[in-house]
Amino acid sequence: MKKSFLIVMVLTFFCATQVDAQASRRFRRFASQQTQASIVRNYVDSLAYYKAKLDSVQQENERITAQMGYSPNPNGRMYRLFAPLTFYHSPAQRQLRLLGDGGQDDMLAGVDNALMKVYLNRPDLVENSERRLSLVGTVAEQVDEPIRQDVELALKVEDPQVPDSVPVDVMVEKPNFWTFKGDYYLQFLQNYISGNWYKGGESNYAMLGSATIEANYNNKQKVKWDNKLEMKLGFQTSKADSLHSFKTSEDLLRLSSKLGLQATKRWYYTAMLIAETQFMRGYKNNDIMVYSDFFSPFKLNISLGMDYTVEAFNKKLTGNIHLAPVAYNMKYVDRRALVTIFGLDEGKHVLHDIGSQITAELEWNFTDNIKWKTRFYTYTTYKRVEMEWENTFSFKFNKYISSNLFLYPRFDDNTVRDDHHGYWQFKEFMSIGFSYSF
Repeated sequence: MKKSFLIVMVLTFFCATQVDAQASRRFRRFASQQTQASIVRNYVDSLAYYKAKLDSVQQENERITAQMGYSPNPNGRMYRLFAPLTFYHSPAQRQLRLLGDGGQDDMLAGVDNALMKVYLNRPDLVENSERRLSLVGTVAEQVDEPIRQDVELALKVEDPQVPDSVPVDVMVEKPNFWTFKGDYYLQFLQNYISGNWYKGGESNYAMLGSATIEANYNNKQKVKWDNKLEMKLGFQTSKADSLHSFKTSEDLLRLSSKLGLQATKRWYYTAMLIAETQFMRGYKNNDIMVYSDFFSPFKLNISLGMDYTVEAFNKKLTGNIHLAPVAYNMKYVDRRALVTIFGLDEGKHVLHDIGSQITAELEWNFTDNIKWKTRFYTYTTYKRVEMEWENTFSFKFNKYISSNLFLYPRFDDNTVRDDHHGYWQFKEFMSIGFSYSF
């Protein structure tokens, strides 16, 4: 009878394992193909099948009980079949023993056989090991004598007097919606060529300083106000120029201000102002004529349109694009001799016109040390077109040393046409030196 009961318990363990694995595989196979109702129906069917198996085992157990005249009391060692499946060393040791079974009883042998079959055929079901259980701790020794605690009685303490209300000072700080940031660099270039250099050329020095300051307001309630001041000034020397000890190679003073009211998540109704001029006089080699100066020219552009906020490539590419169907442009030239060079009529200092404008300012951080900043600006009255595309590639060696490559194509058909380049203009330089950002 013991062997019959043992066989029943082993069958119960395997039926439960196989049914659970079969139901799991069936659920994973059909979950992606059937509707929710079909999945529920199949799961209920598997539960009914599982219940029928358990009922058959219960009936067999009742039959054994009726024949034996008493209910079999399972040995405590059978808990290993129903606890979370664990790899025990003893079943493997007893199975691999060379000299007999060591006198073990039939129930222990049946449990060992069942465990070994699972270890060998379904190792994926084993969740734990005897070694890991031993790290948790061993069974505590039996305590023969009761533990007595030495308890000291204390006098009763009256309830403390707690006031009904305690005054609390609450400090509310006014939120700061302003953010400030800046980018500065001062870079140099030196080139020496001896007088007898076989390829010719001349020695020269160059210096470039740049400062960009931003003050931006965002109240997180649909209102944004972005302000940016850009200042660049560069000088260079040339022995071939006998009239000027140095000349400007880069000269920019530009203020941009933009007020936006949020329309959607990325779109803003925007009013934008751009004011631009330069610091110093501009010369050419061996020429006393002044080709540009402070407020010659001065450009003012006011536009109404919409802004689109750009965030792409995990926020490595950021910036905004401004589309303005209505834009007012004013150009002022203070020096009378330069008015015709900048497209104004003879004798006039101011030019007014209305057109449309597109401005895009983007920054792409390729890596922590390589960055591309670009500004694209175009304005048209549908009679003339002015377009600028500034590109700055920054290569940062450490926190304070960097190198910049600047590419600047420009188109303006309101100036005097050049025989070689037409209305296109181009500037490029590369420098290395000190930089700082905050």
